[in-house]
Amino acid sequence: MTGSDDQNAPRDTTTIRVFLLDDHEVVRRGVAALLSAEDDIEIVGEAGTAEHALARIPAARPDVAVLDVRLPDGDGVSVCREIRSQMPDLACLMLTSFDDEDALFEAVMAGAAGYVLKQIHGSDLVGAVRTVASGQSLLDPRSTARMLQRIRARQEKKDPLKDLTEQERHILELIGEGLTNRQIGERLFLAEKTVKNYISSIFTKLGMSRRTQAAALAAQLKADADKDRDHRR
Repeated sequence: MTGSDDQNAPRDTTTIRVFLLDDHEVVRRGVAALLSAEDDIEIVGEAGTAEHALARIPAARPDVAVLDVRLPDGDGVSVCREIRSQMPDLACLMLTSFDDEDALFEAVMAGAAGYVLKQIHGSDLVGAVRTVASGQSLLDPRSTARMLQRIRARQEKKDPLKDLTEQERHILELIGEGLTNRQIGERLFLAEKTVKNYISSIFTKLGMSRRTQAAALAAQLKADADKDRDHRR
């Protein structure tokens, strides 16, 4: 039988094919030994970095990918997001040492089927793999409630600058950079008096009375935008 025939041969659907990603070899070997001791679970591949995982998972064709959240060259959440775009039927089970709510939220948004701590008992990890392999989600009710709350908060989050014109938004950004009215005028080719009128309008729309308030808001919005951009990468 040729290699191509092997690749196209029907898979044994009674066996759960598992791929492991963890940068700690001892942990990876321990998990591999634990899972492969089960009659219905087969380890079909391993990796210690995100790069190797992304290269090896498609060829291994696992049913479940057990992904460490923190990696030396990235994170398991990004691997989950990218690999599921290629293999939407793959169940990703996130494995981490930390009870990190932000990581949990990002993992769920990336399409992970479950999230467990490395302190989990061996029998529970085996059960978790079987659960996600069967198409079920492995999130306790409390975690699910937190996820829904955060999703709603994101959807309901209002734009504090919705009443500002584009020019006013730009001026607010420059206030956040610490520029004076004269410097803002020079940057935007406006008279200093015109800048003062814009700033007065900004304060009125935002319900502010001090320049320091506007600068603090501009800095906070920039930090939020940078954080959202980093999460999307």
